[in-house]
Amino acid sequence: MQTLAQIRQILDERCMSPRHRLGQNFLIDHNLIRKLIDASGVCAGDLVLEIGPGTGTMTEELLDRGCKVVACELDVEMADLLRDRLGARDGFVLIEGDCLESKHELSRAVAGAVGDEGFTLVANLPYGAATPVMLALLLDWPACKGQYVTIQREVADRLMAKPGSKAYGVISVIAQLFADVEMVAKLPRECFWPQPDVASAMVSIAPTAGHKDFDRRMFATFCQKLLGQRRKQLGGMLGKDGVLPEGFDPKSRAESLSPSRFLDLYLAQPAR
Repeated sequence: MQTLAQIRQILDERCMSPRHRLGQNFLIDHNLIRKLIDASGVCAGDLVLEIGPGTGTMTEELLDRGCKVVACELDVEMADLLRDRLGARDGFVLIEGDCLESKHELSRAVAGAVGDEGFTLVANLPYGAATPVMLALLLDWPACKGQYVTIQREVADRLMAKPGSKAYGVISVIAQLFADVEMVAKLPRECFWPQPDVASAMVSIAPTAGHKDFDRRMFATFCQKLLGQRRKQLGGMLGKDGVLPEGFDPKSRAESLSPSRFLDLYLAQPAR
């Protein structure tokens, strides 16, 4: 794997430097890179989606393990670098451009590259894209076998937040309802170059079985509506056409509902 000195040299040779606006903070701790890949369980022949590959340190390790890698890179110069360094490697596909078509869905290029084949996201995610990418895969991509990512610590806390806490929100409900979420490691700033302004964490999001017979996007919108007014009482927010199932207190608030209770409430509503 590339050392920090090698990464600097690779960039210097092209008169390049990390771009803060694109969230280019390269993970340089080899043990942590291996730890994330090991946690994902990917092996030879598996399809991996990597978003924000940078100079390709993790990409090379994945390819060395025999994985097929679809790497999506927004930075044009970085994409050229990857094309020159890894373009001839078997199993490597480079998507140049934004990984998101909008704030809510993967780009057509990425979607076309992964197709209907099962894949796993393994990535040091650019912080600005992390939440929409994770939500899109949880809501729209049953073919995604899991997400194993480095993200901002604050986002990791939101993924695992409990009802009633300040961090509890839509992504908490969606992630915990549709997957098992675990902390793989907490990362100090020194694990990156350049060092980010915020703390980071590695998390695993492993999809669970069940909960397939409804529109997940509509469910997410329902949760967003309720949690957007988290301090209001449920009875008032649902209105006269809403239904409160047995066991729900009309004076209770959305922020107090567990993910499964959100689903119970959603499924009780009149046909949408």
